[in-house]
Amino acid sequence: MRKKLSELENQRKKFTGTFERFGFKKAYRGPDLQTVLLKGVRDEYGKLLTDHLWFNFTKGFEKLRLKKGDIVSFEARVKEYVKGYMGRRDDVYDKPIEYDYKLDRPTKVTKIGNAASLQTASQDLQKTL
Repeated sequence: MRKKLSELENQRKKFTGTFERFGFKKAYRGPDLQTVLLKGVRDEYGKLLTDHLWFNFTKGFEKLRLKKGDIVSFEARVKEYVKGYMGRRDDVYDKPIEYDYKLDRPTKVTKIGNAASLQTASQDLQKTL
């Protein structure tokens, strides 16, 4: 469980994360839905809240044309959700139901840099000191 996120339940805040890759998840009906994986999700003060989170590939993410290592800033609300298998099939491995936390309805999604360029700038700064 994401305990640091649970402390912010139902609050809308500003967050940042580093884009890792795209993925897909099954839709209830129709084609699979595209998703976005952000790693190292932090709050507005730089405090690490979780190692990764998956988001739906919304128009906000789509317009950024993300590449691996891009740092993304956005606002979202912390919500609790249920995960695990909730069906009745006996042939599916047991996945007990758990409660976890996610960031819901991201808005004001912007690209604020790239992890590689920030690391290079940091190294250059250290050399001059």
